Amino acid sequence: MAESLKAQMNPYPLGAHVENGAVRFSFVSREEDCGVLIYDRKTGRKLKKIAFDPRERIGNVHCKYLTGFAPEDIAYQFYEGERIVPDRFARRFCGQFVYGKEHRIAEWKAVFADQKFDWEGDVCPRIPYSECVCYCAHVRGFTRHVSSGVEHRGTFLGMAEKLDYLKESGITTVELQPAYEFAEIPGNEERGAFPGIRKADYRAAVADPDMPFPKRCNYWGYKEGYYYAPKSAYAAGEDCCTEFKEMVKAFHKRGMEVIMQFYFPRTVKVLEITDILKFWVLEYHVDGFHLMGENLPVDLIAADELLADTKLWYYYFNTEQIYGAQEQPVRCNLAVYGDDYLYAMRKYLKGDENMLDTVLEQMRRIPQKMGRIHYMSNYYGFTLMDMVSYDRKHNEANGEENRDGNDFNYSWNCGEEGTSRRKKVLSLRHKQIKNAMVLLLFSQSTPLIFMGDEFGNSQKGNNNPYCQDNPITWLDWNDLHKNSDLYEFWKKLTALRREHPILHPEYALKIMDYISCGYPDLSYHGQSAWRARMDSYNRHIGIMYCGKYAKRGRDREDDFFYLALNMYWEPNKLAMPKLPAGLKWQPVLSTWEEPVLRHAAPPAGEVPRGMTENTENSSEKEIVIPGRSCAVYVSVPDGHAKKKGKDKGAAKLGAERYSDRSMF
Repeated sequence: MAESLKAQMNPYPLGAHVENGAVRFSFVSREEDCGVLIYDRKTGRKLKKIAFDPRERIGNVHCKYLTGFAPEDIAYQFYEGERIVPDRFARRFCGQFVYGKEHRIAEWKAVFADQKFDWEGDVCPRIPYSECVCYCAHVRGFTRHVSSGVEHRGTFLGMAEKLDYLKESGITTVELQPAYEFAEIPGNEERGAFPGIRKADYRAAVADPDMPFPKRCNYWGYKEGYYYAPKSAYAAGEDCCTEFKEMVKAFHKRGMEVIMQFYFPRTVKVLEITDILKFWVLEYHVDGFHLMGENLPVDLIAADELLADTKLWYYYFNTEQIYGAQEQPVRCNLAVYGDDYLYAMRKYLKGDENMLDTVLEQMRRIPQKMGRIHYMSNYYGFTLMDMVSYDRKHNEANGEENRDGNDFNYSWNCGEEGTSRRKKVLSLRHKQIKNAMVLLLFSQSTPLIFMGDEFGNSQKGNNNPYCQDNPITWLDWNDLHKNSDLYEFWKKLTALRREHPILHPEYALKIMDYISCGYPDLSYHGQSAWRARMDSYNRHIGIMYCGKYAKRGRDREDDFFYLALNMYWEPNKLAMPKLPAGLKWQPVLSTWEEPVLRHAAPPAGEVPRGMTENTENSSEKEIVIPGRSCAVYVSVPDGHAKKKGKDKGAAKLGAERYSDRSMF
């Protein structure tokens, strides 16, 4: 009898599922005394307590089929002895949790999610890493502030309301901090499981069970969660599943991607992780995952055939083990995600010496067989505005006596700590943020910024706001108008990068003339063209990107670009190499003047601003770059050169293209 009963059991997938008119419950437990609690979904009244029969067990998996219940009318939990156990495989929980309110375990009643949803032919964009500009955001913090102007503040729908803004900003891919279900306020059942509590407080709580456990809001959500359910408190209504799907569908309609962060502590079974990721791909059409945690089976995940075109981000992948020494992936879906770029570029930005070699390597590095996500700010650490406004962290509001968070931020306050009314300080801060934006978007791998960095959002010097569900972490959209120059500059940069493939190549540039055109794809220049100085004290350099190595459309070569960098505090000279016949250099933007763009071609005989003839070598141009500044130049047809009629027409079109402000 027992053997025949087991033969009929199919316990996977775990949790509760409707199958052939019955509800199948599968629960993992080592206890004999365990079962299912059935509740009325509307009233919460307990209807039945049903124990698992010992014969309904295979290994540690208990499985039972129940009939006589309408799935849409019930909620359920499991139990072990006297302990109530929420279903960690639940697709949705009953009702809607209020964000920031503690919920007892007894309240975590699972329900069956509505399977009906019209995806309207939804297709994942699958944007190549070379074309991505990424944006890290917290679902609640992105629109919770009243200044966001959205109808559904702090929710999935609120994020969807801001997609036109993100599209206009040049963003293609949004990375969401944990948006699966988790308890942001720990209950008594989670004693000791909440990060951020001081060790002394924790030891005292363990020694005295009656002592009130200190509770802070886990605003970020990096803890073990209910990984199959969207976070209920991030929904505007009770149906968080449908709202999450609506958000993803809205992203895809605009050709944008959704990447989810998943944090897996050691307590999560390794074999479950791949199943969780595949569930979100199939059920919610998400485009990728940023994997977080220790000892994750990333090679196993990366080798899964279903996830072959799903973006996967982690700090390290062994591509030789995943693909083999010779195999090249059909679609590049893996990307490394680490802080090496952040530290190098911050040091260079604030003027540290002996950084040029490292900075240039970081700007051109794209690993083989995968992408790379680079950033100068993230949810942890300083925002871009705080990076130029604070020398030290200011985490007193966290209640840990300013001992939490990173002590090494490589920041510089530009002359005054914190908020300032001095115009000189404010002007320098804006210039430094623009310098950072230029470095980000002229680096060849995939750029990422944290929400609000495009318009100078500040977290008041808090570099670890893990417990701050308040205006410290809520994005203040008033800054969009206050710092409109930063936002406009960001949009111009993203548009420039998007239009020119030489600025976002698929593979790392080689610093070689491998097509025999007379120019390497990437080259470095100092006070003399082709002669870059890498001395430890040197902080300025010219970088030329040769457009002959990239195509705009089928036949047309891209333009040449020259990026002039000077992170020294005094002006420096740089030489610009001679362009092919019929082309000349023209400034596109700079960080030291307003307005930052000079689109119009200069009058006949006039040298573009910031550029002078090099009297020693008339084939070169010499520019003077002010301290702590960047400038970008592009090749345009020289309308004054002697050309045939057809070439003159091309020159006219080229000049018009770069004089048209509407291009940006």
